[in-house]
Amino acid sequence: MTVFKTSKAKENILRRIREALVQESVAKPFPEIESGPAPNLYAPLSRDTIEETFALEFTQSGGQFVFCNDETDFALQLRLLAEAKQWKEVVCSKPEMLSMLTHQGLNFVREINFRHADTDACITDCEAAIARTGSLLFSSRQNYGRTAPIYFPVHIAVVYLHNIVPDIDIALQMMQNKYGVNNMPSMINLNTGPSRTADIEKTLVTGVHGPKEVFCFFINQ
Repeated sequence: MTVFKTSKAKENILRRIREALVQESVAKPFPEIESGPAPNLYAPLSRDTIEETFALEFTQSGGQFVFCNDETDFALQLRLLAEAKQWKEVVCSKPEMLSMLTHQGLNFVREINFRHADTDACITDCEAAIARTGSLLFSSRQNYGRTAPIYFPVHIAVVYLHNIVPDIDIALQMMQNKYGVNNMPSMINLNTGPSRTADIEKTLVTGVHGPKEVFCFFINQ
């Protein structure tokens, strides 16, 4: 068996590394930071203004915000939008919402069918809406939660008053309270505005791998 000898210089380097590893580690500059809860780096948002903050941030990220007084107003606003956009088929991922819209006479709203290539838009609910960033939180526990928010050319997210939270940490805590710490969804997706990329010749392009337009219908109830 051939034995390879280590050079003296290399052995000296390895010896110094071993000696450094057994020595006491350098003291942390702020050891007390781990003794309490993590500090909040952002100024807290007022509960009275988080709806306005979400609407502003959502719009600035490229989304289109629509305020609705109630579900009847939501159905009316959706009908007007569909007429303006000349949509022929809008699908809905949430059965209860589909039933409500059908009851309101919106016959162009139908159940999801991924074989229909001419579907114009998709309506979904959301787990939470993040006011700080104007983002929408989705999960695999929602009906078609993996595909509905990203598959169709236009995404319509329905947000109720109780869905809006100030920050992402509160949204994740809501998810843990809802599903349990050990039973969280296998996929949690945070969407901010329409799909976009600047990798194509450094030009911003939207709708590359997701919806070109994102609407938020906020129902104030």
